[in-house]
Amino acid sequence: MLETKKLLKDSISKVDAVLEILDARLPVASENPLVNNLCKDTIRIKILNKSDLADPAVTDMWLSYFEHQRKVPVIAVSGTQKSQAEKALNYCISRITRNRARKAKVMVVGIPNTGKSTILNTLAGKKIAKTGNVPAITRHKQRTSLKNNIDIYDTPGILWPVIEPKERAFALAASGAISDTALDYHEIGFFAAGLLLKKYPGLLLERYGFLHDLPRDESDLIEQIGRARGCLKKGGSIHYQKAAEILIRDLRSGKIGKISFETPKDIESTNETI
Repeated sequence: MLETKKLLKDSISKVDAVLEILDARLPVASENPLVNNLCKDTIRIKILNKSDLADPAVTDMWLSYFEHQRKVPVIAVSGTQKSQAEKALNYCISRITRNRARKAKVMVVGIPNTGKSTILNTLAGKKIAKTGNVPAITRHKQRTSLKNNIDIYDTPGILWPVIEPKERAFALAASGAISDTALDYHEIGFFAAGLLLKKYPGLLLERYGFLHDLPRDESDLIEQIGRARGCLKKGGSIHYQKAAEILIRDLRSGKIGKISFETPKDIESTNETI
């Protein structure tokens, strides 16, 4: 992490602008505080990526929040869509003052699994950066030359050492930003179940047809998924970890529906508590 921090600090000082890639489903939880400190004197655009997986109404709330309360440029995109990725890059380039003969240098930063490399591949029109539905795929800085005299840099994603409050860490884990090897699936599944029961009960009933009525609580939801999907131990008891894994995979992939993990109101409430 220290090596990556030094790499980012040195690199940001040499570029014209920064595209900060956030997960549209949890824009504040997926912000790395380090980026705020390093980009004070650099043009920065916040990109709410994976908007195709997020609740559109909540994404609109986030765009308004960043524009009016944070006073920062922001745009929501699906990084796999070329027109949307190019729109984000062009929005960034339009804010750079430079001699047209000189290349514009843009750096892509963000925490693991927000889709930085996916956006880069989409802009380049070919696979030039490793991608995957696991964090920490990019290991070092990568430069790519694009049309219109633009150089764009992909960088490793890093998380900060202590993530607070605890619910923010759970949201990051449920989204896939934290390595699965560090997960307690039962605990993260419990968090995901609570989120869905509270905010998206209709989508739960629609996705899991075997739920004739809304489950009583988180444990009941995971248990019903386990029974319906055959996640059973010897003797017929529920294998909670396997059932939780199914719920988390469905949540991450968008199979349950367009879901946002947090809203601006959630953040304001958390800040008041802290």
